[in-house]
Amino acid sequence: MHWSRWGDPAQAAPLTQSAFALVDAFIGTSDSPAVDPADVTLSAPLAADLLSGLAELVGSEHVLTDHETRLHRTRGKSTPDLLRLRGGDGSDSPDAVVRPADHDEVAAVIDWCVAHQVALVPFGGGTSVVGGLVARREGYAGVVSLDLVRLDQLLAVDLDSMTATLEPGLRGPQAEALLAGHGLTLGHFPQSFEYASIGGFTVTRSSGQSSAGYGRFDSLVVGLRVATPRGELVLGSSPANAAGPDLREVIMGSEGAFGVVTAVTVRVRRVPDVRVYETWRWGSFADGAAAMRTLAQAGVLPTVLRLSDEAETAINLARPAEVGAGPASSGGCVMVTGYEGTREALDARRAACSTLLSGLGGTPLGEDTGWAAGRFHGPYLRDSMLDVGVLVETLETVTFWSRLEQVYDAVRAALVDTLGEGTLVLCHISHVYETGASLYFTVAAKQGRDPVAQWRSAKAAASDAMIDNGASITHHHAVGQDHKPWLAREIGPVGVRMLRALKAELDPAGVLNPGVLVP
Repeated sequence: MHWSRWGDPAQAAPLTQSAFALVDAFIGTSDSPAVDPADVTLSAPLAADLLSGLAELVGSEHVLTDHETRLHRTRGKSTPDLLRLRGGDGSDSPDAVVRPADHDEVAAVIDWCVAHQVALVPFGGGTSVVGGLVARREGYAGVVSLDLVRLDQLLAVDLDSMTATLEPGLRGPQAEALLAGHGLTLGHFPQSFEYASIGGFTVTRSSGQSSAGYGRFDSLVVGLRVATPRGELVLGSSPANAAGPDLREVIMGSEGAFGVVTAVTVRVRRVPDVRVYETWRWGSFADGAAAMRTLAQAGVLPTVLRLSDEAETAINLARPAEVGAGPASSGGCVMVTGYEGTREALDARRAACSTLLSGLGGTPLGEDTGWAAGRFHGPYLRDSMLDVGVLVETLETVTFWSRLEQVYDAVRAALVDTLGEGTLVLCHISHVYETGASLYFTVAAKQGRDPVAQWRSAKAAASDAMIDNGASITHHHAVGQDHKPWLAREIGPVGVRMLRALKAELDPAGVLNPGVLVP
């Protein structure tokens, strides 16, 4: 990816004239360019004697210390991450990038890091937005990025059980292409899909746009192979069991703090014959959310189900060519529904959902392919806004249906109160359950003199609002460094002691992604 932006460097482009005029009128703009990448100050490379030790394990060609490689492994893709890089601060860069070939080389590098007290940060796609790639440096001889890019194989396919075993370095498109060769799909398409990895999906408990139909990524995982400082951990001998607590849950969401995933066995589905998307209009966000709750609790869900609030609907409809928002409507909120499968099964599910939605007061707007076509383009717009001095960031949460409106109001108020007049807050629901739903917020405000501090203040206020109102600190963005204080509040002192005990047992030297996840 681009060193200071999201995604393909060829996709980096300024705002269109119409979008710039809209932003300038409602928020205000200023010129905010990034420094030259050569001018970003990185940490010192790892000492020569340490580098030679790593080279003996994986080969000298797979131990890299050049400026460009380390720059591209510095932090993740949150707005604070990018703002610091754009300003020339690469102080969190790894001191070396190591690319092992297989489980045994991963295990050997872990053992070497323990022996030399070097911090090790597993690296998949680099898409973390919560500080998950920023290791604590104090007390360590250096920081190494364990780039899993060479672990990129489809290891096994079991068509009887409908499972597949994948290596963690596979990016989303690579995994889908390999599975498609067997007529299969994961059905996991988060906005980070083009760059995020199988390992990253696993250790962050990722959710994708089709979660209503396929489930969260953690619900797809049936087996894991993990390299830890204590040795190999192999989990998942059966589809379900009562053999004590499910230890897969210890690894899923662990963000590399307990071990490094080297293989993931997942449930797979047949590639659908047909995909259809259509949109609906609702008079209000509350009406649309109530309809989503009815679908979830009736057990009648499309594959994709997403509802934009009034502000997000208005913005999307103001720039349909950029985001593929679908046909214009007279106010209210737009819901996207998507269906996948055989034609017969799709038509039956679509008819059942449409009957319920019509009966609840929804207005069908017809089929629409625009939203799906523009699904992965949103982060590029964020970066174009940063170029003109507009602070743009996202945050998300999840709560029970009975608290949804309360949490929505509290988080919006916290963001506006902190960032001030002219702040734009958009929200959508894109993951639903019988008992509740996620809320995903996008925030835009004029950059202050210190935009990193400006956002951290707003983020803290919004996070307080989540916990104070009975919501989780995160639904699918994980914990990293940024969410740790609120994770401690969410799980309580006993939960914190449990996490610390797991860390102490699995990683007694504390070399695996230190400072991440564990309060």
